[in-house]
Amino acid sequence: MSETVVRSGVRVLTAADQPDAVRLLASSPIDNVFVASRVRSAGLEARDLGCPIWGYEEDGRLRALCHAGSNLVPVGAGPAAVSAFAEYAGARRMCSSIIGPAEVAMELWHQLSTRWGSAWSQVREVRPHQPVLAMDTDPQVLPHPDVHPMTLEHWDAYYQSAVRMYTEEVGVSPLQGNPAGYRYYVRQLITSGRAFGVVDRTGKVIFKADLGSVSRGVTQVQGVWLDPSLRGRGLAPSMMAAVVQLARGIAPVVSLYVNDYNTPARATYARVGFRQAGEFATVLY
Repeated sequence: MSETVVRSGVRVLTAADQPDAVRLLASSPIDNVFVASRVRSAGLEARDLGCPIWGYEEDGRLRALCHAGSNLVPVGAGPAAVSAFAEYAGARRMCSSIIGPAEVAMELWHQLSTRWGSAWSQVREVRPHQPVLAMDTDPQVLPHPDVHPMTLEHWDAYYQSAVRMYTEEVGVSPLQGNPAGYRYYVRQLITSGRAFGVVDRTGKVIFKADLGSVSRGVTQVQGVWLDPSLRGRGLAPSMMAAVVQLARGIAPVVSLYVNDYNTPARATYARVGFRQAGEFATVLY
């Protein structure tokens, strides 16, 4: 495929493309919940979404998408679409991560690096194997009674725990660059009913979990964190079971993805009732 043809196959989508985009997203609802959630809440217009979504077309039909914000997330991308997105992206990297089904995300990163060089090839970390887990049943362990939706009364405490979780998980503080933006993001999670936790007698949040993405049928749990002083006491399964119970009140399928080397977390999720439904990869800049 020539360079001209590849580039001509990609364009920025608009509101007129919504039916076709929704069709593509629905073809793999667990893998696509992040992009589906964003499109559901803000549509396809870049001014509303905060970033463009690229579409790849063949024979006049939309075949694949790519969310092109701080997270670069391919959707339904076969080899031709991956090549087209890599070419269209250009030499100037705007994202802070590439996330998606493992084979696709890794190939996209490889092609971006090969085509455009160090702006894409030099990374902070690559996580090539992240099992995607899901469940559509009640949890297999008794939910912890102290897990409940957070309110703005808990905003400060929940925010502090969110910063600790993010720093521990990603390796950098979320406050770098835009601390006010992260604080507002945490507030949005709380006010939308998508933040859950346990508050101890001192007012400290000792356990937290968020629904980072919510589509019509699937939620994706993120930001799961238990205070390090409480780990190893067998608390995590019942607390996670409560999150599943609360999340299933919003959508029937609960999903998440986890690093393959995080053995304790994977054991917790298996005990709660999660089963593997796919595999993601993440490239962090």
